[in-house]
Amino acid sequence: MSDTATHLGSGKVRELYALDDDRLLLVASDRISTFDVVHPTPIPDKGRVLTGLSAFWFARTKDIVPNHLIALHDDGRSLECRRLEMLPVEVVVRGYLTGSGWKEYQRNGAVCGVALPQGLRDGSRLEPAIFTPATKEDQGHDENITFDDMCRRVGADTSQALRHRSLAIYDEARARAWERGLVLADTKFEFGRVDGVLTLIDEILSPDSSRYWGREEYEAGRLESFDKQFARDWLDRSGWNHEPPAPALPDEVIARTRERYLEAMRRLTGAGA
Repeated sequence: MSDTATHLGSGKVRELYALDDDRLLLVASDRISTFDVVHPTPIPDKGRVLTGLSAFWFARTKDIVPNHLIALHDDGRSLECRRLEMLPVEVVVRGYLTGSGWKEYQRNGAVCGVALPQGLRDGSRLEPAIFTPATKEDQGHDENITFDDMCRRVGADTSQALRHRSLAIYDEARARAWERGLVLADTKFEFGRVDGVLTLIDEILSPDSSRYWGREEYEAGRLESFDKQFARDWLDRSGWNHEPPAPALPDEVIARTRERYLEAMRRLTGAGA
């Protein structure tokens, strides 16, 4: 890292540095957070997986939408990026019904105002995939909103562009994942503007921002996660109430979670961390 880099802040996983007036450095640690709380025990190699997968997908999707990546640094966990103006929303594309979307569907038959057919189950494929925006909160949980709410926040033209490009990225990634033995259930994107141009930012299609399942298990009727859901499931069984402080993870959970991150990267890119 450059001696002139200025530390700007720490996220749940990343450290953010300013290199100069135009460039930032995003450094992915091995920290793991669940339910918006950081655990004291890291997952070895997790930061390299997040960074490597993001760089891989930024390269594959740059023709769909520009992104903020300038360079992947040699340490394998640092992305040099353009400075930009962030949009105050996140977008989630759901190609399969699960998680908070499944819970909302059970209550009212819709997700973020998008009505869905009756009779769906946890894990049902959605065709076409649906675009479901959310607020971007500095503290606490992001809140799902409707597309009309998003239009009021960032404008109709921007919202239409976000939906079109997010769905295009997801469709390409879902096809790639399926060919490589994974199901891309859903994923989150963040966007900003560089010189007024809509730009994809942060991380993309990593196991932290996406939900991946094993394809073979899915076809057999099981949802086996290749992300941090394994750790979440253990924590739910442990009785933790999802409030700080987060408990330490046992060695077996750390090892199994690490295996899932590494296997997701191997399948998607053909390379290790």
